[in-house]
Amino acid sequence: MSERRSGKRWEVSLDAVWDGRSGNCTVRISDLSEGGCYIDTMAGAIQGELLTLKLKLPNGEWLELTGAVAHHTPPLGFGVQFVDLPEERLVTLRAFIEYLQDPSRPRLLKQES
Repeated sequence: MSERRSGKRWEVSLDAVWDGRSGNCTVRISDLSEGGCYIDTMAGAIQGELLTLKLKLPNGEWLELTGAVAHHTPPLGFGVQFVDLPEERLVTLRAFIEYLQDPSRPRLLKQES
């Protein structure tokens, strides 16, 4: 498979909730970028499947991201490419990635009015 990632992926260890065709489950995200993520899970996924991921942010709010399964490596997990993210979610995702790079930055993820 050719490398198609356009952005840097950051190694993380984040709990998330995955809502897909077979219901929802708690999963672990092991890397994250503006364009997608890798989910460590033994749960099955189908390439091309659309799913929703919910990440709990440091301010206690949830960030909901929509993506398509780009590849699946049973039983290790699968890669997700984010699709159709509204601008406000993309801005929040970027701020979260900045926070992951430097948690001491005070500006991160203040509640929007």
